[in-house]
Amino acid sequence: RLRMGTLLSRQSCQARLRSAEGMSLAEFLYPALQAYDFLHLHQHHGCRIQLGGHDQMGNIMSGYELVTTMTGTDVFGITVPLITSTTGDKLGKTAGNAVWLNRDKTSPFELYQFFVRQQDNVVEKYLKLFTFLPLEEIAHIMEMHAKEPEKWGPQKRLAAEVTKLVHGREGLESAKRCTKALYYSSVEALEEMSDQELEELFRQATSAELMLEPGMTVLDLCRKANAIPDGPSGYRKITDGGVSINGNRVTNPETVLILGQHILKNGVSLLRVGKKNYYIIKWLQL
Repeated sequence: RLRMGTLLSRQSCQARLRSAEGMSLAEFLYPALQAYDFLHLHQHHGCRIQLGGHDQMGNIMSGYELVTTMTGTDVFGITVPLITSTTGDKLGKTAGNAVWLNRDKTSPFELYQFFVRQQDNVVEKYLKLFTFLPLEEIAHIMEMHAKEPEKWGPQKRLAAEVTKLVHGREGLESAKRCTKALYYSSVEALEEMSDQELEELFRQATSAELMLEPGMTVLDLCRKANAIPDGPSGYRKITDGGVSINGNRVTNPETVLILGQHILKNGVSLLRVGKKNYYIIKWLQL
């Protein structure tokens, strides 16, 4: 039912055959497998529409032709523009840069930041694709942006609308708290953050649970958290300004920890050593 000439004539196939890497047998057979998949779904589940990115046009066409030839039923294919990264690369699981709707895979903060970082040349299109804002309002947003580009108004509105659509108003507020905590060193935002938000914001951070002892110093904290090396080099790490607690740099290793300053109301301290090494300290029995 699937003809070699038709499969070979596909634009995607021709591009791969002309490339330096060539085309493997597995790649060539992929449209046939996807076409059979469409046929199976149609016969067993009544599926009549296949939706994919525009790079799937050839595969969807193969499915359309197979299903209509074998069943005589009208089926349909829909392709949509690919969403690419700021560097122009395709977003997806295979590329390892997918943006997920599942909070466990992409947190509200990460989703918000993805859209707030979009460039001017795509933000208007994304406002039309991903939000329900009226076109007149989008036009007004872009007009204001032309006058005040430094405010990144369209990007912020896009990020807010998409995050709210996917994760609700609570998810949007969570994303804003995380943004303030990370980029504006807001102690108030840190104090309001839940354990889940802290873990989402600092996915690579080391967590530690410590008991606050009388007279405990910044040096004691850093060593108990295994955040600095033992000996003089660890001491110098602090005196040289390489350590901050809750966004505030600490240069005196002998500074005694103070509740409300070094330890937040939610019983947490955010310790940073260097530029990217974060430690989430949870204090027990305060």
